[in-house]
Formats: sequence, structure tokens, C-alpha cells
Amino acid sequence: MLLALLLSVAHAATLAGVTLADTATVAGQPMVLNGMGLREKYFVDVYVGGLYLPSRSGDPAAILSADAPKRMVMHFVYGKVSREQMVDSFLEDFGKQPGVAAQQANIDKLLAVVPAAVLRGEEIVFEYAPGTGTTMLVKGRPAATVAGADFMRMVFGIWLGPIPPTAALKAGLLGK
Repeated sequence: MLLALLLSVAHAATLAGVTLADTATVAGQPMVLNGMGLREKYFVDVYVGGLYLPSRSGDPAAILSADAPKRMVMHFVYGKVSREQMVDSFLEDFGKQPGVAAQQANIDKLLAVVPAAVLRGEEIVFEYAPGTGTTMLVKGRPAATVAGADFMRMVFGIWLGPIPPTAALKAGLLGK
């Protein structure tokens, strides 16, 4: 048992002082850490993102088109991000995605559960499970789930689509 614990600690990745496990589970399926990237805004480190997939891929189009489990971790490194800042950022990012008007009710559902603040060390996680949908977990707890692969593509397209928050964040998530 101790050996298993030591091996799990040895298999981890670190970026900007944040360590993420090499593996995770989504809908009972094992996932691997595809890559990590740092989200910066106005030269300020905001969060470390980690993308988990069933198998590693550097092809964003293939990742987005696959109706397969996915997990995106946003581990916050900034002291405090307010609800207003989070909502503004999500609205800006969703606005860069195709089909935003058709998904507005689903976007509103997610934005309604954004917490009052996210503090350093806390996480917001998005998990997609085929047949269930995209679940937003806030501080480790499911906050909202939206059905459909189209919505998953929009959410994960924030980071993997043609207009990510930063090119460096997208490259890191793709393991480049």
C-alpha cells in the first residue's frame, strides 16, 4: 500500500507551484493528464489548467470532436477571483465560440452556479461524460450539469478552440 502511495506521488506534473496527478477518473473511465498550462491575464497568473483525456492527444480538433470523457481542471493560483471576474471571463470566452446564441440557456445555467469567489488553491472543474453531459464542479462538488456533446464542444472549445484565452495555455494543455 505504501508503494502504491509513493508511486502515485511520483507520477504527477507541476507548473507554477501547482501539482496535478497524472491520472483521474471520469464516469468510471481512467484518464491521463494530457498537459498543463498557465492562464495569465494582464501579466497576472490566474490559474493552472490541466486537461485529462482517455489517451494523450495533441490534436485539438480530434479532442473536441470525440464524444469521449474529458476533464478540465482550473486550479487557481491568484489570491481571490470574484464571481464578477469569473462571469465576465466566461462570457468573453463563450462569446468566441461558434453557436453561442443556441447555447445561451445552458451558458446561463453554468454562470448561475459560479461561486461568490474562488480563492488560491481552490478548483473549478469541468467533466464531460457521454450520455450525461458536461458537469461543472465547484470546490469539488457538482454544481450544474448540461446535457449534449455540442455544449461540451463549446466549453472545452474555450481552451482548445481557435481563440483560446492565450496560445501558451492551449499549447500547454495539448502537451506542447
